[in-house]
Amino acid sequence: MPKIYTSPRDLIGSEGTALGPSDWLTIEQDRIDGFAEVTEDRQWIHVDAEKAASGPFGTTIAHGYLTMSLVNHFLPQLIEVRGFSHAVNVGADRLRFLNPVKCGARIRGTGEIVTVEEVKGAIQSVVRVTVEIEGEEKPACVVDTISRYYPE
Repeated sequence: MPKIYTSPRDLIGSEGTALGPSDWLTIEQDRIDGFAEVTEDRQWIHVDAEKAASGPFGTTIAHGYLTMSLVNHFLPQLIEVRGFSHAVNVGADRLRFLNPVKCGARIRGTGEIVTVEEVKGAIQSVVRVTVEIEGEEKPACVVDTISRYYPE
């Protein structure tokens, strides 16, 4: 269940708020292969299960950028901001890939509101999203996402 804010201004003062966790998502080979196709990154460690079986991880692994892109899947499960005319993703900071996601692994997102400020007629928030891997101590990815909400 996401943390709900009825307006962007309600985010002000919410720094430090923990978000999540999201639902688990299984990373299957077809998702990895699809990402390889659209990005044209077909390195064997991602798409050749036979070769990867004798590689450093014992199986194929998800692209780091696939893992990061799934943050967009997790965010709506972590936080919901209402009462804006439009919103934009401004970007990301502090992206780190800390642990590979093996094919068949389950991942989920957790978050924390890091900063909230008024910027150019909008409310901008930075949410640090950690992508956890089920059964692993070290997360797959940590990234600070930057969103800008324009109040109604």
